[in-house]
Amino acid sequence: MKKKFLAVSSLLFALIFVGCESNNSIVAADDPFQDVQTQNIEDAIASLPTNVLTDSTENGLVFMREEEKLARDVYLFFYEKYGLRIFNNIAKSENTHMTAIKMLLDKYELKDPVEIDEMGVFQNQDLAALYTQLTAAGSVSLLEAVKIGATIEDLDIKDLMEYSAEIESEDILLVYNNLTKGSRNHLRSFYSRVLQYGGTYEPQFISQELFDSIINSPKERGSL
Repeated sequence: MKKKFLAVSSLLFALIFVGCESNNSIVAADDPFQDVQTQNIEDAIASLPTNVLTDSTENGLVFMREEEKLARDVYLFFYEKYGLRIFNNIAKSENTHMTAIKMLLDKYELKDPVEIDEMGVFQNQDLAALYTQLTAAGSVSLLEAVKIGATIEDLDIKDLMEYSAEIESEDILLVYNNLTKGSRNHLRSFYSRVLQYGGTYEPQFISQELFDSIINSPKERGSL
């Protein structure tokens, strides 16, 4: 985990900051969990078998609960700073992602790391440090903020794919697959804004091939 966060820290310091652009249009997030009632998510999870989980899978659930919180908190911070609705829209999706992970934690009787749901508060100290770094980097300009959004979704996709590769439990895969789909949609939205504001973004965590396939394909629809 520490290597991952060191890589992100290096990336942040390597970012080239440029001036802020105007925000004269709105892009709404299209997320597979968006408009899905919480009860529907809970019913889908409950309908699938409960399995014996490996330590790695349990740790992954705990980590993803806070990583989704990281995304939500950073986007809310940027929404408060810039007033750009894409940040608020996607933050709402991330909150639903957090809820879905919490349902899995409850199902498997795992301790929830989000004991205090306050912006920027994390049990995982790497995530706490990353929150500080990301919000500082994105505070330089609106362009840098949407680039940070793309970076977070880039990282989310990588982590979710890695965790999914070692999981056999249908309920966890169901949630992870939907979260990954949501992150692909978020990446498309943020990348569109990066281009709109005259910037560029190269993938830091997923392959260039996968990145190209995501941004060159339409937003995905569908839900639990």
